[in-house]
Amino acid sequence: MSNEYTHVLVAVDLTKDSRKVLERAIPIAERNQAKLSIMHTLEPLGFAYGGDIPMDLTSIQDQLDDHAKQRLAEIADPHGISADNQYVVVGMPDTEIHRFAAEHGVDLIVVGSHGRHGFALLLGSTSTGVLHGAQCDVLAVRVGQDGEVDE
Repeated sequence: MSNEYTHVLVAVDLTKDSRKVLERAIPIAERNQAKLSIMHTLEPLGFAYGGDIPMDLTSIQDQLDDHAKQRLAEIADPHGISADNQYVVVGMPDTEIHRFAAEHGVDLIVVGSHGRHGFALLLGSTSTGVLHGAQCDVLAVRVGQDGEVDE
């Protein structure tokens, strides 16, 4: 039997919704006997502050990276995803997700989507950016339903 997917990438934002996205991806990976990777992308501090701060932000960026790795492990470890398949990268989320997918032979990307509409849709989102630039299938998992509060 031919499997539809061989490598599933779950891209998460480390909120409580990340677990829901991962839990949607796991059965797909299992049915296809596919490799499962999980990643989080940190935007560089220089982007957040416009690059105009005359100080070295390296130690702060390193602390953010360490914290993100810890949070990612808290989400991935209970599901048996090894540390070798957990990635924290620095860059623009959609760009880094596309790069990772191309470099690692990913054929399905699973992301969370808040299902925004109206003005919020015009502003765009990571899931929209991932969808429009992906060279493989993308599954957008609906998260953040009305009435739910983020941690």
